[in-house]
Amino acid sequence: MGSRPAEPARPIRRHEVAAGIVWNGSEVLIARRQEHDHQGGRWEFPGGKRRKGESIEECLRREMLEEIGIEVGVGALWRALTHVYPDRTVTLYFHMCEALRGDPRAIECAEVRWVHPRALAEFTFVEGDIQVLPDLARDLTSRIR
Repeated sequence: MGSRPAEPARPIRRHEVAAGIVWNGSEVLIARRQEHDHQGGRWEFPGGKRRKGESIEECLRREMLEEIGIEVGVGALWRALTHVYPDRTVTLYFHMCEALRGDPRAIECAEVRWVHPRALAEFTFVEGDIQVLPDLARDLTSRIR
């Protein structure tokens, strides 16, 4: 009986993801992923994967238009972090954004919703976003007009 050679390990996929914190002065915009997506059915800050040759800011503007139908002004980077899933590593760039044109609607997501920052903890978010929720809720609550 011979031993079989070990199969080569699958390379871990790596993604850079732009996430928009769209703030209207009292509420923040969140989107629920479609069931067939990775972490399907969970909530997230809208955005998506950066394409080759695209800046994070360009990615965020493109993804907001494709995913929820709004044009945004991309503001300052609020937070960046890396989250490791079993099958992928995701570096997330959270930018403050201003909605410039359009009304948010579910195009490439299941649902969009404006929520008060203190209500963020009531939603089941994708794993990569969970760790920013307490700081974001605190920071946005302090900005309420």
